[in-house]
Amino acid sequence: MKGVLKYITKAGVGFQHSLLFGFVAILLISCYEDEKLNTPVTDIEQPTTDLDIYIDNNFVKEYGIAVRYRYDEKFVDPGQQVAPPKLEVVRPMLDLIDEYWINVYKDVNGGEAYFRRYVPGEIVFLGGLIYNGDGTVTLGTADAGARITFTDVNSIDVNDEEWLLRQLHTVYHEFAHIVHQNNKLPSAFEEISAEGYTSAGSWFNLSDDDALKRGFVSPYGTSSPNEDFAEIIAFYMAEKDFFDDYINLEENCITAACSDRNAGRILILQKLNSIKEHYLKSTGIDLDDLRVSALSRL
Repeated sequence: MKGVLKYITKAGVGFQHSLLFGFVAILLISCYEDEKLNTPVTDIEQPTTDLDIYIDNNFVKEYGIAVRYRYDEKFVDPGQQVAPPKLEVVRPMLDLIDEYWINVYKDVNGGEAYFRRYVPGEIVFLGGLIYNGDGTVTLGTADAGARITFTDVNSIDVNDEEWLLRQLHTVYHEFAHIVHQNNKLPSAFEEISAEGYTSAGSWFNLSDDDALKRGFVSPYGTSSPNEDFAEIIAFYMAEKDFFDDYINLEENCITAACSDRNAGRILILQKLNSIKEHYLKSTGIDLDDLRVSALSRL
């Protein structure tokens, strides 16, 4: 089972997110409710190079994370092709993961223990994007909760906001699922914007504006309460303008469209407050502290 991040490149399909991705949309395909992120690591190769030794000491032994940077076709679906990662980008990608993910949790009270308990057992690097037959481009995946795959690592540039936020959305979204997987959703969370959820396979027909009016931070959030939950957390942690885009009401609202967007923002605020309360109660971690830690690095 696989969670997938995709670009939609076909005209008229998907949604726009102008802040992050200009005219290219990002779609998140389902992660699964029974995913567990603490699956033991297996088949760890004996370190033979300086890079392997670094990985062994700082990821395998320290957190139980195997890092797969040598290309293997088993990491893509049959028929898919993707460029392998360049050797020189592996260490910078590891530094990025350390800085923007691991240290974010280590910075906050209770975060390090939580990270160590639920971190996935495997990280995979792919050099390029995965181009699919339907016109989409896969950005990243999470397989059965035990593996997170980062694509397009050969383009690494932490000063490129679009590239960096694609990676952060991938990892923050997937790691957010562990909360509801282990502690369920907040009470009555799915009822806050119950009428806004879409039928299976239709969420990608919505625009960002459509989603906002329904009370969601993205079209993909409308696909299920679980994805709604993970999307809010990912957007909250990664986006500096979250409050301006999704919470703060537009002033001098005289059109129906403006009123509908503000109504959606009110629903998002209700869900965010519900998530923060549940997150603190179930994990012992203050989501506001995580956001501060994450944004301090951007």
